Amino acid sequence: MAKKVRVHELAKELGTTSKRLIQVLEEMEVPIKNHMSTVDEDTAQKVISQLTGKKEDKKEATTKEKEEEKKEKQKSDKTQKHKIEQAPQAETSTAVKGAVKGATTSGKKYKKSQARKKRQKSEEEETSSRKVVLEGRITVGEFASKLEDSSANVLALLLDLGIVSNINQELSHEVIELLADEYGVEIIYKKDPAEEELSGYDEDTDEEELEERHPVVTVLGHVDHGKTSLLDHIRKSNVTESEAGGITQHIGAYTVYNDDRGIVFLDTPGHEAFTAMRARGAQATDIAILVVAADDGVMPQTVEAINHVKAAEVNLIVAINKIDKKNANVERVKQQLTEQGLIPEEWGGDTICVPVSSLTGEGIDELLEMITLLAELNDYKTNPYKLAKGIVIEAKLDKGRGPVATILVQDGKLKVGEPVLCGTVYGKIRAMINENGERVSEADSRTPVEIVGLSDVPEAGDRVQVVSDEKFARNLAEKRSDKVKEAARQTQRVTFDDLFDQIKKGEVKDLNLIIKGDVQGSLEALQDSLMKLSIEEVKIKIIHSGVGAITESDVMLAAASNAAIIGFNVRPDIKARKMAENEKVDIRCYRVIYEVLEDVKAAISGMLEPEYEEVVQGVAEVRQVFKSSKVGNIAGCYVTDGRILRNSNIRVIRDGKTVHEGKISSLKRYKDDVKEVATGYECGILVENFNDVQEGDLLESYTMEEVKPV
Repeated sequence: MAKKVRVHELAKELGTTSKRLIQVLEEMEVPIKNHMSTVDEDTAQKVISQLTGKKEDKKEATTKEKEEEKKEKQKSDKTQKHKIEQAPQAETSTAVKGAVKGATTSGKKYKKSQARKKRQKSEEEETSSRKVVLEGRITVGEFASKLEDSSANVLALLLDLGIVSNINQELSHEVIELLADEYGVEIIYKKDPAEEELSGYDEDTDEEELEERHPVVTVLGHVDHGKTSLLDHIRKSNVTESEAGGITQHIGAYTVYNDDRGIVFLDTPGHEAFTAMRARGAQATDIAILVVAADDGVMPQTVEAINHVKAAEVNLIVAINKIDKKNANVERVKQQLTEQGLIPEEWGGDTICVPVSSLTGEGIDELLEMITLLAELNDYKTNPYKLAKGIVIEAKLDKGRGPVATILVQDGKLKVGEPVLCGTVYGKIRAMINENGERVSEADSRTPVEIVGLSDVPEAGDRVQVVSDEKFARNLAEKRSDKVKEAARQTQRVTFDDLFDQIKKGEVKDLNLIIKGDVQGSLEALQDSLMKLSIEEVKIKIIHSGVGAITESDVMLAAASNAAIIGFNVRPDIKARKMAENEKVDIRCYRVIYEVLEDVKAAISGMLEPEYEEVVQGVAEVRQVFKSSKVGNIAGCYVTDGRILRNSNIRVIRDGKTVHEGKISSLKRYKDDVKEVATGYECGILVENFNDVQEGDLLESYTMEEVKPV
């Protein structure tokens, strides 16, 4: 045995778990930090003796040593019952802390705030409170309506308490009670027979029925840092022999094995889907792997991913990828991580960092081992005897099969033919397909599957529950759908135009902003200037900032946190713009800093009186550039969205940045001049006073329309 050995290595050698070994070491009063800590040879020998019952490798123990061994045994006997229930008191890593607080979202914040509010209530000796009657499944919008308050105010209050929500998110009874204390009201629950029956499926069960389940892992990181290649390498290296000849089908999730310990990987589009599920109240991920390229370092999307993981409060492992590159610098990456609040374990922090190469496979085994260690410490459980329930990972409308959803089962076994309720969607499972493209008749927490047979396409993050019969599922789904529509009609997002009115009504105390810019320098200057605009009535909070175009992820984060988005020399892409319209998120784009400051200041002080607003008519992609000696460069385009109008303004967007704004000089279909060109058609566009149009540019057609006074 070596002079020094790591805890997890010793645990492996002894055939026990790191969690169990840490408990034993603490009982022996050995100072230990986490599973990466080391112990000396003498200590290791004592541990071996205690766990195996064998005497230490010494001729004779002294009387003092025997007495100590007796005391340790007595202490061990007293605490044996509580070993599993009690969390280690020593300083631990983020992973171990996550094991304690991962069971409920922001549990500590809830309890602390609840206790504080109860003390305040007692001190103020409130003699009476308004009664609020709630029925069934309650969302943020419905709760706000019952209190005759705005959804924006409730969302802002939740954000203050560290809870990221959106208007359609279901509230737990714990959070409702917390909000009730904040508002000084008494909650009376009126039973909805259907929801009551559904909640009966989720009653607490015997601890004896619980079994170990696989950890669920999501891989995040900057584009081009090797997320996909890392997942590919893990899958190809860990696929079982029976699967090797099968047809691999992308269903958004798959299972791999490391030393017979399963790991479920979510192969989703990144932190956009991660945020979408979190915004809907779903916590499908147990562990997040943040991929950072050793030759590139921490980039804007890396920072964004870190912010999303921190907000979700899940365990984090950093995979420093591409260590095979000549210019790889692992130490520089670690230094950059510390600037984001992630201190590597070897530097005295609690962030696990594993250098890997998805090309050569170096470090992959260690990465998988760290995942299984975290799973071991967190002790994830499932109940295989319940009616099945789970979470929607991805969903789509397939032309041949209809609505298709990828399901991650959390409890029970999902079977073909069973009726299911899925948020506001219902159905009966007609077929299930696993990751290898094989039809299966049942699935448990180890097997992600695609299901066919739903009435409509559900949302990522929707909860799936097997119910008694399809009629019950249909009635409850329709009732939920009606409530969601009603709440949506009451949606009130923060917009610059009506911000002052909301401030006067007491509906807004903070102006949450997401800022995207073309370069880091101007972004920092803008942030500093905006923070100086905060006044007593309303504080400006920048919840996220980054370089690059405005994306769906930004809009989703804005919707979840009731924020407005400011773009400086950048524009939203088509998907982001459409999502912003649906979610009623206010996006403002500028090219001059003082205009941003003027608008925000005017909005806060109530002086903003917009006379015109921009209306995007359509977007065309430049597929080819035709050079003409007479008129200049003509853009051969394909209209990808909306329609291009001849008399509209035109904006040239390159890599998410605006490079020119002007007018359309000429719009043609073949040789004919036309007034407009619709989606799916080709056209030729000549931009007035601009001769630098390039292939791949996006031409955005827009008009400025007068806003009618309300």
